[in-house]
Amino acid sequence: MTISTLTFQTNALNQFEALDAALSKTQLQLSTGKQIQSAADNPTGMAEVNQLNVELSASQQYVTNGDLAGTNLNLEAQALTDSTNLLQSVRDVAIQGNNSSLNAADRQDLATQLQQQLQQLIGIANRQDGNGNYLFSGYAAGTQPFAQSGSAVNYAGADGVSQAQISPEQRISAGDAGSAVFMNLPAGNGTFTTAAAGGNTGSASIDPGTVTDPSQWIADQYTISFSSPTQYQITDTTTNTPVTSGSISGAAGSSSTISFNGVQVSLSGTPAAGDSFTVQPAGTASVFSTISGLISTLSSTTLTPAQMATRISQGLAQIDGAMNHINGVQASVGARINAVSAAQTSAQSQQTAYQTSISKVSDTDYAKAATQLSSEELALQAAQESYASIGKLSLFNYVQ
Repeated sequence: MTISTLTFQTNALNQFEALDAALSKTQLQLSTGKQIQSAADNPTGMAEVNQLNVELSASQQYVTNGDLAGTNLNLEAQALTDSTNLLQSVRDVAIQGNNSSLNAADRQDLATQLQQQLQQLIGIANRQDGNGNYLFSGYAAGTQPFAQSGSAVNYAGADGVSQAQISPEQRISAGDAGSAVFMNLPAGNGTFTTAAAGGNTGSASIDPGTVTDPSQWIADQYTISFSSPTQYQITDTTTNTPVTSGSISGAAGSSSTISFNGVQVSLSGTPAAGDSFTVQPAGTASVFSTISGLISTLSSTTLTPAQMATRISQGLAQIDGAMNHINGVQASVGARINAVSAAQTSAQSQQTAYQTSISKVSDTDYAKAATQLSSEELALQAAQESYASIGKLSLFNYVQ
């Protein structure tokens, strides 16, 4: 077979280029630490790496989401703790005020303390995070949630809250709306409220009452009317029908219990003929209105001691209910913080697994690549020397 000089040179050049390209590729793998530079190097491996990178990126985003949600939830948890501590102080002041030996000036001093505590509670409810977003504004994070107008405190935030995706299967609320934490709380004991009629002349006050048998309770309005200091009749004023009647001891300083329709209330002191008390289904009240009600009660110069004791007892029951409610919210926040922590631990483990898999597919095996580089350098050097030697040959080398 005859090979022309041009063909020989062309073939040699192609061989040199192939060897040089292979050598350059190996050098690039060693310098970058990656054995896959493009899909052409390993189509299947590149597809696997791309998918693993997508999953790694998503996992990293879940951790970022969890960091943001966890920060907000920890700030909220602290605000709720501060709220509970403040409400306990409010409760202590209210108990001090429920003392018939206090004069008007003493009660006004207590009312002033409650006014200061109300302002502190509004401040807690208007707390912001490090970016200036309000913790309890829900979706309306840039809107101050609570503002006082006279004795009323109004909510201007949103009822919905942002959801944070912390894992492929899990979303959590990154906060709580102020309306759900501070505003729409059950009044009274949570089932019904009690009150003394404004025209009562006796010394009896009524407590917030308790539910003894929920199945017997009918959520109507009731009036307990006294025809004498010891005789009473209970009327369902919703249906205008008698419920029951009875008597109490009426002894000075005594406490009497009246039960009907699965509930019971206690009277302290002695009613007068014509006195009445009401029992009605609990509506809702904000924690702010409860404190404002206590301020109004302690500031009053017209309420009788019995009426004042009744209102303070009612306020104390609502403060207790508010603290229980906030404690429930705090338990929910704590559970969400734990969920974030668990999800992040899982995500970080997954990220390690993803990175290990990516490394196995795409990273350079340095020992193998170094050996390959040495072989390729030798092959290129041998080809160059062979070409040089053959290129020097001529027929004259064989003519004697």
